[in-house]
Amino acid sequence: MSAFRESVYNYWVLARFDRPIGALILLWPALWALWLASDGKPDFLVLTVITLGVVVMRAAGCVINDYADRDFDPHVERTKARPIAAGKIKPTSALIFFAVLCIIAFGLVLLLNTLTIALSFIGAFLAASYPFMKRYTHLPQAYLGIAFGWAVPMAFAAQMGFIPLVAWVLYLAVALWALVYDTMYAMVDKDDDLKIGVKSTAILFGHYDRHIMAVLQLVILLLLFIVGELQSLSIVYYLSLLVAAGFSIYQQTLIFHREKTACFRAFLNNNWFGFVIFVGLLLNYHIA
Repeated sequence: MSAFRESVYNYWVLARFDRPIGALILLWPALWALWLASDGKPDFLVLTVITLGVVVMRAAGCVINDYADRDFDPHVERTKARPIAAGKIKPTSALIFFAVLCIIAFGLVLLLNTLTIALSFIGAFLAASYPFMKRYTHLPQAYLGIAFGWAVPMAFAAQMGFIPLVAWVLYLAVALWALVYDTMYAMVDKDDDLKIGVKSTAILFGHYDRHIMAVLQLVILLLLFIVGELQSLSIVYYLSLLVAAGFSIYQQTLIFHREKTACFRAFLNNNWFGFVIFVGLLLNYHIA
């Protein structure tokens, strides 16, 4: 591999473009919001900008995360091969790459209305500050939920020009969902995090981790049910919630013994949780 191609590949990996699962999990709530805000007929420009914006900002979030964790990642089995930790990309170069991605995302959002542009500044702050939270609080996963969920009010603002009540109900559901699946993710690194002093909800919840997540999963499904009631959605949507509940139960079986590989599988399974709810919304507006 040539030096140039290797460099491009390292930046591709740094932005996690080689692992689209994270972008998909972040994208589903944005699509839920757009379909709800538009009664199933989102504006093409808004759909394009929100989709690309989610992908680019997720990449930017990964870059700033690895920059923030550059002293921790070499000591964690799962992350020691990341480009910055492995010395393949310099921290200053990663910061420049982060800035470029943010500029691209901001250029996209400039195509939308003033309210969405204003909300984008909050989203950028949340994305940039999240990676540093694990130093100061055992609730970085909750902060991640606040950051990841911000695509919801932005999508409603872009499509409708304002943010209705249902958007905030959905936002809360998405924030709690991110808290749950990122805790599953944190369970994979729990032993390493305890050694190097990184904080997480997986550590905070201790032996009650499964129980707390089960309660949160019930609350998430309840909030999604309330979304359906507020929007007068059809039975198709509620059937999708039942399937999503099945995925939640399956995730609980995976994390039951707290085995690392199974916890990671539980995290990945959340992609199907997000997908099935989107399918429910799609069918609600286009078939039911």
